[in-house]
Amino acid sequence: MTRRLSSDGPQSGQPSTERPRSAVVDCALYLDGQRQAGDWDYADALAAAGGAEAGFVWLGLHEPELAEMTEIATTYGLHELAVEDAVKAQQRPKLERFGEVSFLVLRTARYCEHTELTENSEVVETGQVMLFIGPQFVISVRHGDACRLAPVREELEARRELLLNGPWAVAYAITDRVVDLYLEVADQLEDDMDVLETEVFDRQTSGRIQRIYQMKRELVEFKRAVMPLQRPLVTLTSQMNRDVPKEVRRYFRDVQDHLSRTVEQVNSYDDLLNSILQARLAQVTVDQNNDMRKIAAWAAIAAVWTAIAGIYGMNFDFMPELRMTYGYPVVLALMLSISLALYRWFRRNDWL
Repeated sequence: MTRRLSSDGPQSGQPSTERPRSAVVDCALYLDGQRQAGDWDYADALAAAGGAEAGFVWLGLHEPELAEMTEIATTYGLHELAVEDAVKAQQRPKLERFGEVSFLVLRTARYCEHTELTENSEVVETGQVMLFIGPQFVISVRHGDACRLAPVREELEARRELLLNGPWAVAYAITDRVVDLYLEVADQLEDDMDVLETEVFDRQTSGRIQRIYQMKRELVEFKRAVMPLQRPLVTLTSQMNRDVPKEVRRYFRDVQDHLSRTVEQVNSYDDLLNSILQARLAQVTVDQNNDMRKIAAWAAIAAVWTAIAGIYGMNFDFMPELRMTYGYPVVLALMLSISLALYRWFRRNDWL
């Protein structure tokens, strides 16, 4: 059977007219701390920056494909291992050096608004930003939407004195924005912690353990973004680091202080969640013990009726009170009296 394509469908042998999506979000040339007008191709911008004494290129990319990233790497002289990491975006925060190019990996985080914390609530959304920092260029590769860089570029372009420090000024501005988002996430996580704590110690609510475990999972994801960044910042602020200008190192030290505050908050949240979980587990154990005491109390009351009825239900001829006229109502009154006495005693001791 021969299958024919309609005239509207794609024909074999014809090249596709669709152009692949470009990952380039913005390409800017900066000379003497000021952005130059015009739309620049990344290769032309690098050539123009190379001919200037105080010029550099900031190329912004969003989730690039390997083919496009390889072309950019050829133009800018990027190492293939760093290029592979930038495309896959599965790296922990780190700082590496390949020749004259430094490769800085950041994990971004953003708080997800929710009306109620449930067993499936997404509390923290994470992504990644990779920075290639060379003598006359900085390439930012963003994955996810946890941290958008357009506001960073806008704010930085208004600070000419900072841009005069070159590509590392851009690296500082992006890192500062990422850490500021950490602080915002940490502050908003505190509200969720307060809600969990209130539910656990409020006897009128259920306070399900699944919510606490969900919060711990989200906190672990946040810790994976925050904790590993400490070592790269120590390297960037070190006096032995000659790549980062002295003035920019001061700014990085401020970022390091903010990160330290976030680390302290995250550690305290982890301890608090463990305490909340232990408290909830203790409450479950206490509730189970209370239930067992109630069952045991009712079983003791029922045992009185069972014991007396069992004794008088034996088929013996010579048993006391068998011939009494009022023996039956007396025994019933005795069983009821003992049961009421036990019930009052259990109620007085909070067993019922």
